[in-house]
Amino acid sequence: MKALLLENIHPVAVEVLQGRGFEVDLRSHSLGETELVSALEGVELLGIRSNTHLTEKVLQNAPDLRAVGCFCIGTNQVDLAAASKQGVAVFNAPYSNTRSVVELVIGEIIALARRLHEKSEKMHAGVWDKSAKGSHEVRGRVLGIVGYGNIGTQLSNLAESMGMRVIFFDTADRLAHGNARRMPTLDALLAEADVVSLHVDGRPGNAGLFGAEQFEKMKPRALFINASRGMVVDDVALRAHIESGHIAGAALDVFPVEPKAQGDPFESVLRGLDNVILTPHVGGSTQEAQEEIGYFVANKLAAFHHGGNTALSVNLPQVQAPKLHSGFRVGYLHDNVPGVLAAFNQVLAEQNDNVTGQYLSTRGELGYVVTDAAEPLSEISLQHLEESPHGIWLRSWEV
Repeated sequence: MKALLLENIHPVAVEVLQGRGFEVDLRSHSLGETELVSALEGVELLGIRSNTHLTEKVLQNAPDLRAVGCFCIGTNQVDLAAASKQGVAVFNAPYSNTRSVVELVIGEIIALARRLHEKSEKMHAGVWDKSAKGSHEVRGRVLGIVGYGNIGTQLSNLAESMGMRVIFFDTADRLAHGNARRMPTLDALLAEADVVSLHVDGRPGNAGLFGAEQFEKMKPRALFINASRGMVVDDVALRAHIESGHIAGAALDVFPVEPKAQGDPFESVLRGLDNVILTPHVGGSTQEAQEEIGYFVANKLAAFHHGGNTALSVNLPQVQAPKLHSGFRVGYLHDNVPGVLAAFNQVLAEQNDNVTGQYLSTRGELGYVVTDAAEPLSEISLQHLEESPHGIWLRSWEV
């Protein structure tokens, strides 16, 4: 059994997979489409982060691939529709680096408000500038959070504990934490916020969400932070508003185009601006977060491969079957059409197969059923599944 892990995934993922019997190939960089097709020959599990793009072409040319682990929050780098069509399960770590991202944003809010970046640069240049000009406390300031999901809500709690007043906007119906106030529109938030922090996801509809029109509606001398997705923000418009003095400072951890590997050159229109903090997509890059992500996703991949569990898969029907301690298990992914499961169970009954448990779910065009039995299922039952025109894959496990 082979697993390929790209982009410096934490070594704990290697330990987990090796402990479950996998031969692991760990690489420090991402791969392009052609390279990835070649590298996936014989590989059953693939681990990636945000720079490796899993396209339909790659998935169609990776017949051995069973599951993909995105060792990060987002999955927009994977063609999920193509993965589902090929029956490849995709997993991610939606909560594991939340605290790390929030702490980065809190640090950036304080650093921008106190203009620490500029103070530090002057000190390194041998200039002693003790002036308080442009430096402010964050206590009492209004933080506007755009996107009130896992990261947004935890940011809300920490900011409020520091004495900030929190407002938020989300297109989904979210419960306000603490004293945070929900705003009816994005424009209403921009008119009131002293600091605007973006925490939206990578769905296509969010591309270009924040451009010249939104910057113009922000309060004069407000601060701007983007730790969500690079494609959400028009960086050219942001530069114009920083140069004009309308925006007092900004911190960005994500960019529309990012280097593929460590040491590659970084280009951005935001380079060289005063009171602008640029970080290389390190929101979740703490040892604690990366270790937790490595452990969490690797275990999800192993549980799927060894027992058919799809709990927290982002694309396949979610089935959480108990660990198989004895007997025989069959996992069957099929088209979600009427009669498939009924016909399967009818065959099991006719062959006197002793079913001890059955767990099933549907999701969109797919159905998934895990069936446990005291003894291996009859050849006729297995043949029925394999010959069904609605079957995508059939896998079995035995203890």
